Amino acid sequence: MNNQRVVFLDYLRVVACFMVILVHACEPFYLGGLGTYIANSSDAFWVTIFDSALRCAVPLFIMTSSYLLFPLKGDASSFFRRRFTRIIIPLAVWSILYAIVPMWGGGEVDRVGNLANLTLNFNMHSGHLWFVYMLIGVYVAMPLFSPWIERVSKRGEQIFIAAWAFTTLVPFLHQLALLLYGRAEVYGEANWNEFGSLYYISGFIGYVVLAHYIRTYVDWSWRKTIAVALPMWIVGYAIATVWFWCQIPSEYPVNESIDLAVQMEQSWRFCSVSVAMMSLSVFLVFKKINCEGWLYRNIVLPISKVSYGMYMMHMFVLVAIFALVTSWGLATPLTMLLSTAITFAICAVVALVISKLPFGKYIVG
Repeated sequence: MNNQRVVFLDYLRVVACFMVILVHACEPFYLGGLGTYIANSSDAFWVTIFDSALRCAVPLFIMTSSYLLFPLKGDASSFFRRRFTRIIIPLAVWSILYAIVPMWGGGEVDRVGNLANLTLNFNMHSGHLWFVYMLIGVYVAMPLFSPWIERVSKRGEQIFIAAWAFTTLVPFLHQLALLLYGRAEVYGEANWNEFGSLYYISGFIGYVVLAHYIRTYVDWSWRKTIAVALPMWIVGYAIATVWFWCQIPSEYPVNESIDLAVQMEQSWRFCSVSVAMMSLSVFLVFKKINCEGWLYRNIVLPISKVSYGMYMMHMFVLVAIFALVTSWGLATPLTMLLSTAITFAICAVVALVISKLPFGKYIVG
């Protein structure tokens, strides 16, 4: 139908966008109070079950972009002009909006302070925009890696991916080093040097190379895809859930500093082995999807095209919708899912409307 679209990437963007919103709908059930707040064991259970499966959403966004863009098809200046126009201008627009517009029920806003803070970083109410800052860094790195990826052999690419895969163990190696030596530092890291031997092959660039490898070398049957992806996802999910659950204190309510939540989330880090395994398995399965029927043409494709704008705006909507749904007194999983579904639908409609405006691309990308 649409020869210029890679169909499975559109499905993946839509699903990943829903997953990100659901991640943020889970957060009020374990973040709050002194920093970490879990009201009861039911909330702890459902956060563990849902959120552990959702953390692959961010790597999936990176892989979808990389699958199409890497290696670069033209010169670097054209690449930067196209990418940054679509990414940075909406970032500026939404950063300003989050800085000056009160969140639902959020009270007064320090507009001057918030705008000043934007010179160095995002603000508290726009914490999800960290992703865009990271994405910009990935785009800056792509022209540097493109000549290498065009010349490296399949074996050479496999070696890099294997080395990167080892770096996904670093969050757990840090915990091991802390336990054994009292310092969470490994392979050359120190309190005066964060750039250890694994630094330069770690991080999101691994997902960029992984997406290229899958596009170039992986063309499996459904049977082989499931045989590889399903066990990989189960193992990754098991690591994510067991670690998170085991860090939660046994007595409720839990009301401790944010340090506890950071500790709990070690297995949820986007470049950790558990999330990497889930990301790879989900990507492999979606790569087999090629349905271009009514659902794709009328629902999936339009939403995919505005998914970046939906990501940018969704916290404005979710905060209000979550407050509304919470007042209905539903069970925890229903509150999470219904808040997400309503927010997703509203953001999709608003983003689609904005995209039709003459200046829409500068708002929703």
